[in-house]
Amino acid sequence: MDQTGDILLDTEFYRTLLDNLYDGVYFVNPDRKIVYWNEAAERMTGFTRSEMVDRHCYDDTLMHVDNKGVSLCLRNCFLEKAILEGVTVEGEVYYHHKEGHRLPALVRVSPICDTTGAIIGAVEIFSDNSPRVRLAEKVEELEKIALLDPLTRLGNRRYGDLNLAARLSELERYGWPFGILFMDIDYFRKVNDLYGHDVGDRILRIVATTIINGTRSSDIVSRWGGEEFMILLPHVDAKQLKDVAEKIRLLVEKSSISVEGKNVEVTVSIGATLVHKDDTIETLMKRVDELMYKSKSEGRNRLSIEDDFYP
Repeated sequence: MDQTGDILLDTEFYRTLLDNLYDGVYFVNPDRKIVYWNEAAERMTGFTRSEMVDRHCYDDTLMHVDNKGVSLCLRNCFLEKAILEGVTVEGEVYYHHKEGHRLPALVRVSPICDTTGAIIGAVEIFSDNSPRVRLAEKVEELEKIALLDPLTRLGNRRYGDLNLAARLSELERYGWPFGILFMDIDYFRKVNDLYGHDVGDRILRIVATTIINGTRSSDIVSRWGGEEFMILLPHVDAKQLKDVAEKIRLLVEKSSISVEGKNVEVTVSIGATLVHKDDTIETLMKRVDELMYKSKSEGRNRLSIEDDFYP
């Protein structure tokens, strides 16, 4: 272990203390090589200590991105800023789990100094920022009334139908607006044929988890069927609808899995619209479905939003 490890991890007491923290913790040296990786970091990311120690933080593992899908590892790296400028950096990132999906984390990075005050590395502490408690409550509720899709742990199509009808009823009675996103995984059948249904199931779970972690607590997510997903977004305007849709598209785009030594990338095509006052379930779903297929026909991995609302 290098100087950073010698100073901070020279006794079993400190190792035990750090390993029992709830938050993920890791140290890097001035070259951003990882010299310590605690047990919470293993649990949260899926990557073991042996897989991470002696690797650089910018290697092809965590691959931090911001909420717009922009990579932070080679530019705007929190650890690099802390080491070069001697400052503490905080923010929200989305990291790449070993299973392939993206998860949000609150990150705090601080420089590490030796007894002379010279910076010899940095420590990153990251905590889970995913809506796990909210999701667990929803899962329990759905299981009780048989509205759960067993593979993705999202609401199933009946759940989506019921909520869509409820939102339309609220629109009629109270004038409450909402938006809808309808998305389809690109080239899903080709991946199924090439790698098998087990890989297809992994991709469905990756997309479902990424969607949940990219939406608001008030949004309603369901697996519509096959490789299609629907999201209802109460009380949004066109800009908010577009922002959420683009965020999800970019987060999915940054997700991938390794199959037989090959990197299988995942993308979605999305249609988006705000509800019309005279909409029925049929007219609304027909419109958003057509917008989704517009995204497919124009090259996939893109968003098509109704021009009437967002020119």
